[in-house]
Amino acid sequence: MGLPADYNKLLEDLKSRVRAAQLKATVAVNRELIQLYWDIGRLIVERQAREGWGKNVVERLAADVQRAFPGIKGFSPLNVWRMRAFYLAYTSIPEDLSQPVTELRGKRKLSQAVTDSLSVPPQLVAELPWGHNLVLLFKLKEPSERLWYAAKAVEHGWSRAVLTVQIETDLYGRQGKAVTNFAVTLPSPQSD
Repeated sequence: MGLPADYNKLLEDLKSRVRAAQLKATVAVNRELIQLYWDIGRLIVERQAREGWGKNVVERLAADVQRAFPGIKGFSPLNVWRMRAFYLAYTSIPEDLSQPVTELRGKRKLSQAVTDSLSVPPQLVAELPWGHNLVLLFKLKEPSERLWYAAKAVEHGWSRAVLTVQIETDLYGRQGKAVTNFAVTLPSPQSD
């Protein structure tokens, strides 16, 4: 018995639907991971302000999480500190990340109202993979610039390498200075 005449069309349709479902699942997983990292960063900041947590407590926390979930990646002490920096990068709380926690204690107290209002990361940031967020975090100081680049990365589907090049060539600073018709002439993947 032969295949139906529209079999190839059906197969292509199914493959397209599977790819779309895979992409949706990946985006959902990424969003949850970014939210988890945000929450961990927020909890660390809150505990440091309230209880004076220092380097040893945070590093012990990272080691204990790694022991509790063997084989899971992303909970090295360095990455846990990055989660803290990620949270602080998008909050309005002035913070010198290199300043020892002991000097911060008593100088700056986080009020519960402030931390409650910061329970989710900015939507654009949640749509980007962690590696993109780290590029934004460590290459840019201003939250407004980070959000601008995040929006462009989401809009144009930039890879981490393209995002890095756009930051290093100061696309933000160059925007609007040159008149172009790229957006009209070429679709976004080619115009990049």
